[in-house]
Amino acid sequence: MALLKRSGYWKDVSPTGMVADFRLVWNQAGHNRWRIAALAGACTFGVFYLMSTQEGEAPHPPPKVTYISTLPAHRTDEQIMAENIANQKRKEAWEAEQAKRDKEVRDIYRTIGRASGMDVDKIEREAAAERAAEQKAADEKARRQIEAGLAARARQEAEQQQSQQQQ
Repeated sequence: MALLKRSGYWKDVSPTGMVADFRLVWNQAGHNRWRIAALAGACTFGVFYLMSTQEGEAPHPPPKVTYISTLPAHRTDEQIMAENIANQKRKEAWEAEQAKRDKEVRDIYRTIGRASGMDVDKIEREAAAERAAEQKAADEKARRQIEAGLAARARQEAEQQQSQQQQ
């Protein structure tokens, strides 16, 4: 019984066949065999020398995250509520300003459209109808998802009750 059992790729490799093939090629090379061997050795040495001089770096370590909180940790609920209300007012003021700017832009486009001979009112009606249809489709999709979630929850609760009754 052999100490080392060959498996996979190595089970098809025969060292005696390799030696015989090498001897055949060596003899066929004639008087150039030493030059060919020296060239092969030099190429091998060159490749390994180039590989040994290459520098490699490991992947960069992940950054260390430092959490900085600008809010005091000992805030009261009233302070939190006051800050939330102030933020909400600031957000509403920004949205109002943005709506005002959007209206001015729409007015400019209406003026340009009328000057170009377009039926601006018809375009606005079609756009409003398209937005309404998109909103209706989105509402219908949300309604179906809510109904599916409620049905799944009801099934899950029924299964839980049934398993509790069996115990």
